[in-house]
Amino acid sequence: MSEKLDRIVLEARRAADKRAEGYREKALKIYPWICGRCARTFTHTNLRELTVHHRDHNHDNNPSDGSNWELLCLYCHDNEHQRQLEASQGKVDGKQPAAAATHSPFAGLEGLLKKR
Repeated sequence: MSEKLDRIVLEARRAADKRAEGYREKALKIYPWICGRCARTFTHTNLRELTVHHRDHNHDNNPSDGSNWELLCLYCHDNEHQRQLEASQGKVDGKQPAAAATHSPFAGLEGLLKKR
């Protein structure tokens, strides 16, 4: 059983790596080697630090025109995924949003003004 599971995992990893190589190579041919967020430029020596980000977060959506891709450096790519994770958890800028106010300080003001 363990060998079968290991084989399935290995095949899935190989397929994912092959798929990634295909769209990465295409993206590097289509787009300039610049991070789409911080504008850091890349050369052959540091190109391994430039990643392909899927705008819709679907790694299987790889149109040949590259419309679902953007090149991001490792840091900006990690930041983008962290922001997506936090947004799905309802966080803003890494923090839980403030609770809605339940106290209404002027609730009885109208009544007080009418008494005068």
